Amino acid sequence: MIRSELLQALTKESPGMRSEEIERVVDVFFDEIAKRLADGGRVELRGFGAFSTRERDARKGRNPRTGETVEVPGKRVPYFKAGKEMRVRLNAD
Repeated sequence: MIRSELLQALTKESPGMRSEEIERVVDVFFDEIAKRLADGGRVELRGFGAFSTRERDARKGRNPRTGETVEVPGKRVPYFKAGKEMRVRLNAD
């Protein structure tokens, strides 16, 4: 599902709200998650999962075009862990 499909589904499920209001809610939702992660925090949505960040160490990489060795700096990357209810729904027979 892409963002526009999500907005369409929410608009269909919320006939009392204008599409601009729904778009604003979605923007705020994702912005708040991104801000919390940028501050080093964690976001947990019960029944869905948890967003956090993980540290990646600096390493030596290779440029695939030239074969030259390059230094890849350490960085933080987003990480998602599905909650128990989500895992059960995904594996239901």
